[in-house]
Amino acid sequence: MGAADKMWDALTTVIKMNDKVERMAGAMKSQQAKIESLTERVIRLETLLEVALAQQGAKPTRLKRIGKQPEAGDD
Repeated sequence: MGAADKMWDALTTVIKMNDKVERMAGAMKSQQAKIESLTERVIRLETLLEVALAQQGAKPTRLKRIGKQPEAGDD
């Protein structure tokens, strides 16, 4: 295989990789938009929960993250 063939193969590989990177970037943007949408929904749900608890006269509690290990001072 000559030098020109090796360079052509390298160039086609780079072009294919660029296409894959562009597709992955698009997928990442889509996933980020979904994550942000879900985050907004969780914030709204937390707000509604706090409002509902406040209306019932319940003492607001600090919600703990799932899987979080209790630290010193956590209730």
